[in-house]
Amino acid sequence: MNQDIELKDIRELPRYHGETISDEYLDIMGHMNVQWYVALFSKAVTGLFNELGLTKEYFTPGESGTFALRQYINYLAEVRPGETISIHSRLVGRSEKKIHLVHFMVNETRQVLSSTLETLISHADLKLRKTSPFPVEITARIDPLVALSDSLEWEPPLSGTMRA
Repeated sequence: MNQDIELKDIRELPRYHGETISDEYLDIMGHMNVQWYVALFSKAVTGLFNELGLTKEYFTPGESGTFALRQYINYLAEVRPGETISIHSRLVGRSEKKIHLVHFMVNETRQVLSSTLETLISHADLKLRKTSPFPVEITARIDPLVALSDSLEWEPPLSGTMRA
């Protein structure tokens, strides 16, 4: 993982979620439990999906959906109750059926990168329960975010195990 990524660079990316951590997120060691990292990253996916047109209304008919295929989380600095986090996301690639992205959880209170989540998500035909191509109107919204990622001068921290 590239520890040289600066917060100013991460903040160039779209922000899809922010929250102040409550006591209910604590584990027995007094910091945020891993289940809440996943939950917070999931909220950021919802924000990103809304921007892409993958909204509740899009999914409601039950014909199309998404599948999370892979996830790789790096825990870099603990998050404690009362601290505020923000999650910024970078779409690093796409194919006909998949998107590859990295979420960056910034601890705004302590001004540190707390965690990253690299994920591979596919579009799905829910009637067949198989991956399927993204509709053209969705790829038209994905492509500018991939172009934004391509234009940045810093490399995202990638596991090397995923590709759209």
